[in-house]
Amino acid sequence: MSFIEAKDLVHEYIMRDEEGNVEGVQVALDHLDLNVEQGQFIAVLGHNGSGKSTFAKHLNALLMPSEGTLYVGGMDVSDENLTYDIRQTAGMVFQNPDNQIIASVVQEDVGFGPENIGTPTEEIWERVEKSLRAVGMWAYREHSPNRLSGGQKQRVAIAGVMAMEPKCIILDEPTAMLDPDGRKEVLAAVHELNKTKGVTIILITHYMEEVVDADYVYVMDKGKVVMEGNPTGIFSQVETLKEHHLDVPQITMLAHELKQEGLPLRDGILTREELIQEIDRICH
Repeated sequence: MSFIEAKDLVHEYIMRDEEGNVEGVQVALDHLDLNVEQGQFIAVLGHNGSGKSTFAKHLNALLMPSEGTLYVGGMDVSDENLTYDIRQTAGMVFQNPDNQIIASVVQEDVGFGPENIGTPTEEIWERVEKSLRAVGMWAYREHSPNRLSGGQKQRVAIAGVMAMEPKCIILDEPTAMLDPDGRKEVLAAVHELNKTKGVTIILITHYMEEVVDADYVYVMDKGKVVMEGNPTGIFSQVETLKEHHLDVPQITMLAHELKQEGLPLRDGILTREELIQEIDRICH
């Protein structure tokens, strides 16, 4: 069995009027199928309202399926007896770090999660140091989170999840509120975790540049997976992505337009270095 396995996953939001009468049903996930292997870096793309954040909340058992099945680490998220274990296995980092940071000192905030699950005091501080070093925030351990930048706060939020030692971290639009530098900081920390610790990463985003280095990409629209493949394969399909209201990385768009003008470039160019190499190949 895959580490994460969604089969015919459905989630319906029931809409009610002020008196509690059912007014309608909105289908947020529509028979979704998706698999993730342990240690993969997976990106889930989609415009607002595509269902990607609803899917993220199922992975952490914050929402329950209306129909179908979802297994995380071999555990059925519909089994309420397993909710605690699922949340220890799959940690969640939300869009706004201020919603996750609760202590007045960075190291105390990172230690809050392990303390809550009964980790021995000596081990808590080992985990705090290890987690803060992993995201490059050890030097700020005695700072107040209020004095940190957005990118630094988000790295502290990631360290807080890491200190719980989950096998998987789900990041739901983690850079949406950050500037470009903060975005780079957070993504670098997440990739480092994936490469050095083997933590499975599920990155939910609508920023195309963030998925270039993913192992595999799922594109969602109207609650379904409408495209899947590696980043090169996905970004080779510029027109299809546009149909699903998504842009492509600027370099990919430039290469696509140059190709339309007659330059014999290959499809799926993702970085400036790749574009320079392709142009160099054509010129020589």
